[in-house]
Amino acid sequence: MLVKFPPESDIKRLRKSLDITQQELAKLSGVSQSTIAKLERGNIKGSYEAVTRIFSALHEESRRNTKASMAGDLATRQIVSVQSNELVKNATELMRSSGISQMPVFLGRLHVGSISENLILARLRDGDSMETIAELKVSDLMEDAFPIVKEDTPVEAVTTLLSSSHAVMVARNGDMTGVITSADLLKML
Repeated sequence: MLVKFPPESDIKRLRKSLDITQQELAKLSGVSQSTIAKLERGNIKGSYEAVTRIFSALHEESRRNTKASMAGDLATRQIVSVQSNELVKNATELMRSSGISQMPVFLGRLHVGSISENLILARLRDGDSMETIAELKVSDLMEDAFPIVKEDTPVEAVTTLLSSSHAVMVARNGDMTGVITSADLLKML
């Protein structure tokens, strides 16, 4: 059975809409870059096999780009976190070295709170000394836990949660599998 594809003249438009180069499309499709260039210019008529491979690769790339429609697709899988019994100075060092401004707090595997640079700075503004804050246990300073959603939660729901929380935890069967911040959402643009 023959599959009907868009006209070959659409290859360039589709490729550019996906923001991939001819070289990248060649790698994805297994069709040479020079053949893709000739097809895009209209210099040659592609074989059924070549056109099938190109449009299949474009379709797959498009599907991959739109895959981030669920929380599990968007989540950062490496969760940087701290245990509630650790000292705040350890938490701040971890945030600094990881380049993050907030993180979840756990008691074992249970997500029990969150800590952020803003929270620590607020305590400094309220008159606590750096030394005093650094020696506190995270549990003495932490805020509420981040909201938790299932991996199949729509990204739109996560966006709403991020308007009132620093981050959203993603879980599967009660285990935390990832975290989403506003920075993760911005990667979709």
